[in-house]
Amino acid sequence: MNSVGRLALMSCFSLLASACGRKGALIYPDMLIPAPPGAAIGQQSGSAVKLQFVLPDKDMSGRPVKGVAGVKIRRMESEAGLKDECRSCMADYPLLRTLYLDHLPTDTQRFGSRFILHDSDVKAGNSYSYSIVPFTADGADGASAAISDVRVVPPFSRPNVTIESFPTEIRLKFALPSPLSGRLLGYNLYRSTAASGRSFLPLNREPLKDKDFVDSGLERGVQYRYSARALLKLTSGSIVESLESAEVEGMLKDDE
Repeated sequence: MNSVGRLALMSCFSLLASACGRKGALIYPDMLIPAPPGAAIGQQSGSAVKLQFVLPDKDMSGRPVKGVAGVKIRRMESEAGLKDECRSCMADYPLLRTLYLDHLPTDTQRFGSRFILHDSDVKAGNSYSYSIVPFTADGADGASAAISDVRVVPPFSRPNVTIESFPTEIRLKFALPSPLSGRLLGYNLYRSTAASGRSFLPLNREPLKDKDFVDSGLERGVQYRYSARALLKLTSGSIVESLESAEVEGMLKDDE
């Protein structure tokens, strides 16, 4: 090899070494898929199972992920008194539904990256486990989040809600029919307007432990609708929501 060839070869090696020096740690292809959904929770609500989860914004390597198009939800139903054949086998988890982010069904609502939906096709006495898998626009499945053993019991009676309007606030009172099966933890209060539609997300972050609630900071001239569900802790340790109360409506009164 002449001097020109040797010089060219040395330059090539130098470029390769420089390029290698700039590269980060090797990332395997299976780390490039979307991470599992976060905060995945299943809870009985009335006669349905309410599912909640947060859409991932990173891949399995911790880098920002783009192109998540939806989630696939699979469900395993376990009948009372029967043992599961294989709790970890995907063959036992038939596809329940596929959610596309740009076309959500009416029983699913989105709050930023948080999703809430109701699975109404359940039976009292049976248990339900779920697998939630995000997928990308090009068809790649991400990692799954699991929700296990949501035991459905006969639904609990709906609470009674009364409302009273004042010039600067609306006051609500809650009452539950007795006797109760389980310990009352409080209430979840739901508020909506004609413009916003009915919401699956409670107005309160923590259960309302008092029997009355004052809602303030409201807009004048807007009709507000309220409903409530009681939160009960069963002897099994499960926490369930009761059936939803009838809606009550009210708006701020004019100053007297």
